[in-house]
Amino acid sequence: MRRSRKVKILATLGPSSFEEGMIARLYDAGADVFRINMSHTDHAGMRELVTRIRNVERRKQRPIGILADLQGPKLRVGTFKDKAVSLHVGQEFTLDADPAPGDETRVHLPHPEILEAVKPGHRLLIDDGRLQLEALKNDGSAILCRVIAGNQISDRKGVSLPDTELPLGALTEKDRRDLDAVLATGVDWIALSFIQRPQDLAEVRKVARGRASLMAKIEKPQAVQRLAEILELSDALMVARGDLGVEMPLEAVPGIQKQITRACRRAGKPVVVATQMLESMISAPVPTRAEVSDVAAAVFEGADAVMLSAESAAGQYPVEAVAMMNAIATQVERDPTYKDIIDAQRTPPESTGADAISLAARQIAETLNLSAIVTYTSSGTTGLRAARERPHVPIVTLSPVVETARRLSLVWGTHCVVSEDATDLDDMVDRACRIAFEEKFAKPGDRVIITAGVPLRTPGATNLLRIAYIGSDGLRGL
Repeated sequence: MRRSRKVKILATLGPSSFEEGMIARLYDAGADVFRINMSHTDHAGMRELVTRIRNVERRKQRPIGILADLQGPKLRVGTFKDKAVSLHVGQEFTLDADPAPGDETRVHLPHPEILEAVKPGHRLLIDDGRLQLEALKNDGSAILCRVIAGNQISDRKGVSLPDTELPLGALTEKDRRDLDAVLATGVDWIALSFIQRPQDLAEVRKVARGRASLMAKIEKPQAVQRLAEILELSDALMVARGDLGVEMPLEAVPGIQKQITRACRRAGKPVVVATQMLESMISAPVPTRAEVSDVAAAVFEGADAVMLSAESAAGQYPVEAVAMMNAIATQVERDPTYKDIIDAQRTPPESTGADAISLAARQIAETLNLSAIVTYTSSGTTGLRAARERPHVPIVTLSPVVETARRLSLVWGTHCVVSEDATDLDDMVDRACRIAFEEKFAKPGDRVIITAGVPLRTPGATNLLRIAYIGSDGLRGL
């Protein structure tokens, strides 16, 4: 199946989309990659979802990516005698190490790392910011706070700490168990939650050992401040706007989204824009106009993928949500201003052979009005560099490695095909022409440009450009 758009759609699976038939319908509606949220999925359910996605992949004969999203550290307050208490702005309230049920003056905070790290002046946001506290003093076992916004707190509500860097990694014991389980199933991407520092990625990379690509979710101020370092150690980033909007001023989130998107484009690494993109479609068959504009803005910005969360996982209209996102993205990419905006954000290539070849391929393809850029890649690097250029023509990525094709299914503009590796240069050109023809990217008489590395099967050695005609039989013309 050939998509008529370049941006990719990432759909979360859940109670509304657990069945294999529904997964197939979501794929047909436009989903390119499926997300499994380990916050709500046990190991048996995760394995069943992976099996069902792979069954759909075999039926559709197209590589489909799978992203497993680790929960990360969940920080919560304890319980109350009466389940909930009412507070008022200006009153003092204590978070402490005492496990006794809470009241109007205090509650248990079962996280010694928070009690150790919070300093006077730091904010503590409870229940996604509905209650906001400011620390007045902290003796290591109790944090005395003042209520600065909100009026209620109840059992087990989440705690966010926008001003505090916690002395703990992004992986909890649950995450370690989940990581081993998802790697054993052969998922393609691992998303890491609540990243604070580059070191948070190093631990996961040691465990993964190249078996999956790593995506850092940017949802904390500390991660925004160290974005360049985190990007360098990541394979992709996700703009996780939900938690980002809790821990940072809401009005700052759109600008941060643009910063992250452009940083990823410069680095040639995928970026996913996520959270509440079509939120109203959880319970309504159509989105709001503002949500349509939100999705469109991410597409105009050149994001690699846009993501559906509860809309496809637990909503009443999962297929309609994917179809709507597909329709919005397709329409944006047909807009006469789209190419100008994408081109204006293009950055100079890095001083490498692969970038020079990718730049030349785009320029030649657009100057000569070629039908497609066909790239050969084993590791995926050639496809990533081609996508970094954001060419106007399609990118057909050929790889003998199915895992590479699945990972590239998240990347802007790439149409991934699993193909046996070429035996020599002539076979490479013939194979590229035939696949471009079979996949309906070119017809007899058209021309394509081919990029590859010589010697063949040498990872990262992109050094070849070749223009070829499509013959009447779909093979290389003379």
